[in-house]
Amino acid sequence: MNSFKGMYDMKNWLIILCILPCLSAATENSVDCNDPYTTPDINYCAGKELEGAEATMKQYFKASLKRQEEDIEVVDAIKLSQHDWLQYRESYCDAIYSQWREGTIRGVMYLSCKKQLTQQRTHTLWADFLTYMDSTEPVLPEPIFN
Repeated sequence: MNSFKGMYDMKNWLIILCILPCLSAATENSVDCNDPYTTPDINYCAGKELEGAEATMKQYFKASLKRQEEDIEVVDAIKLSQHDWLQYRESYCDAIYSQWREGTIRGVMYLSCKKQLTQQRTHTLWADFLTYMDSTEPVLPEPIFN
């Protein structure tokens, strides 16, 4: 099990080392995320998309907690499910990264995996905790992703 943990830590450092040059290159030269050209540009744009998806999920997560604030048992359950879901997302996307470990596409595949699962989780939070059984308007609008 320790070798898996070491591999996991090494993968995280590798991703960081791959993304850092992308971030500095992106700040030096504006990257056109409508038409990224290089692998660093593609990874940079995928990272920005993930940041946006995570910000949206955070908004829906906080709104879910607020809507249920009168019921501490539900609030605790939502928090626990979010914690467990984040672990699942990391584990699943680690598998995607491993599948593509031989190529430069591994970074964008990993980031895209996290973005897709984050968007799915956001929709699930909305459907389960921010909508009503009747025709009452939901707390937040249904999240729509490209």
